[in-house]
Formats: sequence, C-alpha cells, structure tokens
Amino acid sequence: MAKPTYHILMCQSFRAKGEPKGVCHKKTDGLAQYIEEEVLDRGLDALLTTTGCLKQCDDGPVIVIHPNNLWYGNVDSEEAVDAILDALEEGGVAEEYALD
Repeated sequence: MAKPTYHILMCQSFRAKGEPKGVCHKKTDGLAQYIEEEVLDRGLDALLTTTGCLKQCDDGPVIVIHPNNLWYGNVDSEEAVDAILDALEEGGVAEEYALD
C-alpha cells in the first residue's frame, strides 16, 4: 500500500496514563467517523489518525494536516470539517480555523 498524500491527526486528549484531560475528546464525538466518510466520499488520498494530547487545549478540538503542517483549532462540527477539507481540496487554508 502506498503512503497517503495527507495525514490528518485528530486530537483525542488522551495522555500517558490514559486519562482524558483536555477538551478535544469531549467536543469531537462522531467527528472521526465523519472525517473518514468525507475523505472517502471526496476521494482524498488521506489517512486519519486519532492521537493523544497535542498540547493545544486552549484551541481544541485540534486537527493537524501533514505534510502541509496545517494546524486547525476549534474543529467541533461537521461544518468546520467541511471547511477544512474544502480548503485542502482547493490547495488552500481554512483561515477561520487556522492556528498560528
């Protein structure tokens, strides 16, 4: 299997002892499945991985897209995911969610 063009990391807040501490896991219920479905529906060459804490709790929920090194915050709805994936397809950045 070839490496995907994009790797989408989705924070799920879990830390070393397995305890959820941040906000990401609380505000992203069902979004991982939605992202997976959208990636397939759009034909994006992307792999989604849920992660431990990305240490960006003040801006959570957080999604990171590599190799672009795009960090997005406050991704807590299907609308936010759509805006981010639309921008990815267009080769741009979803500025309203972009983190500096």
